[in-house]
Amino acid sequence: MPFSFSVITGKTIHSIIREAPQACTQHVQEAYLTHEAKQSVNPDSYFLRFPEQPSNRIIALPAYLGGDIHVSGIKWIASYPDNVSKGFPRASAVLVLNDYETGYPFACLESSIISAARTAGSAVLAAEWLNGRKRQVRTLGIVGNGLIARYIYTFLMELGWEVDEVLLHDLVPAEAERFARESCRPERHRAIRCEPDLATVVRSSDLLVLATVAGTPYIHDPALLAHNPIVLNISLRDLAPELLLASHNIVDDVEHVMKANTSPHLAEKLSGGRQFVNGTLAQLIQGRCQVDRTRPIIFSPFGLGVLDLAVGKWVYDVAVARGEHVVVDDFFFELTR
Repeated sequence: MPFSFSVITGKTIHSIIREAPQACTQHVQEAYLTHEAKQSVNPDSYFLRFPEQPSNRIIALPAYLGGDIHVSGIKWIASYPDNVSKGFPRASAVLVLNDYETGYPFACLESSIISAARTAGSAVLAAEWLNGRKRQVRTLGIVGNGLIARYIYTFLMELGWEVDEVLLHDLVPAEAERFARESCRPERHRAIRCEPDLATVVRSSDLLVLATVAGTPYIHDPALLAHNPIVLNISLRDLAPELLLASHNIVDDVEHVMKANTSPHLAEKLSGGRQFVNGTLAQLIQGRCQVDRTRPIIFSPFGLGVLDLAVGKWVYDVAVARGEHVVVDDFFFELTR
């Protein structure tokens, strides 16, 4: 039986995803539905931490995705917040894909782009379903203006969202200015503003994206959400648990999101239960739960490894079909028992 091993570079991955964000989002949706049907295995993530570098971590996300894909693998993603001040992204990652029948790995993909794209696909999917299937909002607020925010914004634009005004906020004002200058599409909006006051962004946004590296909640005032916005709680630790308990909550996976002192985890500790969770995104897509628009609507995705597999396998298949994969000859050598 022949065995092969390929490397898919970041350049190739960027090109494939940039050309087809709708397809990427569709693969994310299919992965959610496959996971909801219990045709997947998604163990807990494993966090490697460093006593002398408490802000840094490397996370292992093993998973298996069934359905029409039947692939297993693992994402190994490092998060080093200080990288930003050095002029390059916080996160770096690789994704290894394993053959379902033999267990042999058959590909290694640069995965910071895959991770950002599957996060963006999840975010825009949630935004659409939470917004009554409408791709239109008056004001989009983005708190934290890094790579993940850029992918979410790009996916929103590529999928045809109509946004009248964009408000940008970052602890480093220059990052917001860079985002406005390099990532935003002024022809698509009436106004783009870099707003130094966080409260103004939160209070003014109909669709609020939280994409920071915050380790503990810093948004506490319930009055900021009195206008009942849709909040994409991507970074998971920005919101005080009291805010979640007063809101309508949709998650990607109830078990997974209740870990590592995320805002939902803190809300569970505070309330003594999980009754504040109203459903999963897959259940919303299937029509098994509804959205309460009389309260703030919060989507909290922990980020499932099955999403990385779905996007990674799609990218791999496209790259191979185009001949844009790098085959590593003799990667496997001792193949005789």
